[in-house]
Amino acid sequence: MMKPQFSDLLSVIERHARYDYVTPIEGLKVGRTDVPSEVGHSIYQPSFGFVGRGVKELMVGEIPFHYAAGESLLCAADVPVTSQVTVASPSEPYLAVHLELDPAIVADLLLEAAGDTPKAPDTLVAAKHPLDPDLFDPLIRLISLLERPQDIPVLAPLVRREIVWKLLHGAHGPMLSQLAFANGHAARIGRTTAWLRENFAAPLSIPDLAAQANMSVPSFHRHFKAVTSMTPVQFQKRVRLQEARRTLSGASTISAVAYEVGYESISQFNRDYRRLFNLTPSNDAATLRATLKREFGPVRQSAAPA
Repeated sequence: MMKPQFSDLLSVIERHARYDYVTPIEGLKVGRTDVPSEVGHSIYQPSFGFVGRGVKELMVGEIPFHYAAGESLLCAADVPVTSQVTVASPSEPYLAVHLELDPAIVADLLLEAAGDTPKAPDTLVAAKHPLDPDLFDPLIRLISLLERPQDIPVLAPLVRREIVWKLLHGAHGPMLSQLAFANGHAARIGRTTAWLRENFAAPLSIPDLAAQANMSVPSFHRHFKAVTSMTPVQFQKRVRLQEARRTLSGASTISAVAYEVGYESISQFNRDYRRLFNLTPSNDAATLRATLKREFGPVRQSAAPA
C-alpha cells in the first residue's frame, strides 16, 4: 500500500475545516479562513499544529515565524502569540490544524522511549519544522474520525498517542520532551502560566507563584521572562484582555466585562484594551458583533487559535 501524501492530508482537511475551528475531538481544531485576517492575540497552550494551505505570520513571545503550507509548529509551554493570516482567498482558503498536547502522555511515552530523545534548551518553547511525512497517516486517520463520531471516544485517544510518539522521534522531539521534565524551568513556569490562565481574575501574588514554581522570587522573575517574554503582571494582563475580547460581543456592558476579568478600574481597562487591540472596548464590541452576524448569523464565540 502506498504511503499517504501531503495532498491526501490536505483533501481530508478541506472536507472538515470550519470557520470556527471547532471539532468534537478533544483538543483538535481544524479550520479555514477565506481572507487575510486582522492581527490577533492569544495564549498558546502546549500544542502542535501545521498549515495545510496559505500563510500566517506569527510572533511567539519575541520569536517571529513565517508559517506556511507544509510547515509545523510546536509550543512546549503557555506562551503569548500575535498572529495574522496573510495569504488566503475564497478559492484558496487558509487551512490549518491545531492539536493540544497532554504532558502526561509525553512523559509516559518518554519512559517507553528509554530516554533516547535528547533534551532541548530549557527556555526554548517554540520551534517550526517541515511537517514530518510519518505524521500524514495518523493525522489523516484522526481527522477522518470526524466522519465516524461513534469511533471518536475509543480511537481518537489512541491516534493522538501515536501522533505524540512520532513527534517525539522527529525534529520536534527534543522540544516536546520538555513537557515531561517536571523540574525543568520551562515546565515549572508552565505550571504557573497555566494557573494564571485559569485564574486570570484572581489577585496576583508573585511570592505565591514563585513558591508554586519552587523558585526564589528573583529566579522566578528571570525564568518567567525567559520563557514567556513577559513579566507575570504583563502575562496576566494579556490573558485578562483576551478573555474580555472573547466575551465582549455577547456582554451587556463594558463595565461588566472589565470586572469579570479582574479589573477594578474601568478607565484602566479601557486604556489597556485600546493599547493592545487599537480599539476601544465599545467600538471593538460593535465590530465583533457585526462581523460575527455577517459570517455566522446569530452571534457565537469563535474557537479558532490565533
